[in-house]
Amino acid sequence: MRADRLSRLVVVTALVGVGAGLGGMALALLLHLVQHLAYGYVDNSFTGGVESAPWPRRVLVVTGGGLVAGFGWWALHRFGRRLVGIAAAVRAEDPRMPVLTTVCHALLQIITVALGSPLGREVAPREIGAVIAGWISSRAGLSPAQCRTLVACGAGAGLAAVYDVPLGGAVFTLEVLLGSWSVRAVLPAVVTSVLATVVSWIGLPNQSQYELPRLTVDGSLIVWSAVIGPVAGVGAYWFSRATSAARQRAPRGRALLVTAPLAFLVLGLLSIPFPQLLGNGKGPAQLAFDSTQAPALFAALLVLRALIVVLCLGSGAAGGLLTPSLANGALLGVLAGGLWALAWPGASPGSFAVVGAAAFLAAAQRMPLTAVVLIMEFTNASHDLLVPVLLAVAGAVATERLCGRRAKTG
Repeated sequence: MRADRLSRLVVVTALVGVGAGLGGMALALLLHLVQHLAYGYVDNSFTGGVESAPWPRRVLVVTGGGLVAGFGWWALHRFGRRLVGIAAAVRAEDPRMPVLTTVCHALLQIITVALGSPLGREVAPREIGAVIAGWISSRAGLSPAQCRTLVACGAGAGLAAVYDVPLGGAVFTLEVLLGSWSVRAVLPAVVTSVLATVVSWIGLPNQSQYELPRLTVDGSLIVWSAVIGPVAGVGAYWFSRATSAARQRAPRGRALLVTAPLAFLVLGLLSIPFPQLLGNGKGPAQLAFDSTQAPALFAALLVLRALIVVLCLGSGAAGGLLTPSLANGALLGVLAGGLWALAWPGASPGSFAVVGAAAFLAAAQRMPLTAVVLIMEFTNASHDLLVPVLLAVAGAVATERLCGRRAKTG
């Protein structure tokens, strides 16, 4: 009997990994299809395609995205079942999430991000992976504890599939969703993330998300990393606080039909001088890693991206904050690193951006281990960067939590 339960668990775990991989792959392909059709480009990156599109088309497409967001989320709140977040599902006695409502929620995120929303796309594949895991595990007759574990694993596997980060997906599952490093958690987390990543290669390229120039690591970068950590922590604290407040006050009724189109119209108008603002932040992050643009552009993108993310969340749009946080950190890093290099030159500008991205992401999302792993997998960076990255992440996370404690105690 015990062997039968074990074999059933193994089969379900494998099915969850395969299902999350197929679901993540389908969402990524849908994202790319909508992007290419909306902005009319073929062989280019999203940022390059947006920059080459005439500005009236950019404004029209982004405003259309606002209409989709407003009507879509109004209809979802009005006619759909109550949304259940992944974290809530993992803690619930019955971890199953409403299938149709969750799928529609995920599709809305993917479509609006493709049309220019500044929010992240990573929540959608996590939700699809979690829904698939809950559906399969419940029908297989697994125990509630096993179902909860597999729902978390499905979410992490969805993340792994769309970003080609098998280790990052597993660590995210363990650190953020389960909060456990037991063998019973580690094994399914690793298996599902690896399977999902391999399955996603059917339709997605097996390559890192960002390309890095040749980077140098020296004493200047290491000392700077200890300094920038607390700075990134303060910035991440206020960014997280602003986005949380925006989500709490976001409308769910008919006001969505007005607020979302207006917010996206503002974004569309801002894209006339700054087309790099459109999308989840991958473009600005890559610009920071390349470090070939003027510091004034990086400063403008940093400020404007933070503002429009808060604006769109407050309008009722939904999406993740993983890539937006990473982009904020990369832009902050390249700016602060440029100033530091005036006094102590040596390190390459891209190194500052990578370290800043890791620190801000770790503090804003409160996931230090996951952030380090994701940055290394996202960029395929040299292990030489681990020392400055870890220094900055430690300082950022400690500072962000200190800011939170002081706010609570007054």
